[in-house]
Amino acid sequence: MTKITLIGLHLAKLGLEFIYEGELAQCETCKVRKACNNLQVKKRYTITGIRPTSRHECLIHKDGACAVDVIESPLITLISADTAIVNSTIQYVLSCTKTDCKSYELCHPEGIIDGEKYTISEILGNAPDVCDRKRTLKLVELCSL
Repeated sequence: MTKITLIGLHLAKLGLEFIYEGELAQCETCKVRKACNNLQVKKRYTITGIRPTSRHECLIHKDGACAVDVIESPLITLISADTAIVNSTIQYVLSCTKTDCKSYELCHPEGIIDGEKYTISEILGNAPDVCDRKRTLKLVELCSL
């Protein structure tokens, strides 16, 4: 589903992916702050359209902000092989704490929210490395519900 939000004019590029980090203190007095802060914190988004005629002054971004169309980005991650079924829904749980594991970054991708439900849109293959906990993992693409 496409949403319209505001982003810094110099960041507004088709295909740019970003993680929305939330409202800043400087935004409290801004008259368009609700349009900028209408995304879910910690989720990853991709810009799919730019509305360059829609420019707004901004205390954060040099030269202001403009309206953009965004969608939630699909997330690439590792999950247990026995739950990797295309079009199924899973509740993602960040259970592994082995930060020195080669697969840690793929098991904890930026933009994924612990406890959130996702649909498995594609199975991309086996894990590129062996899991330190000896789990059998699949590399998958997840989409938010």
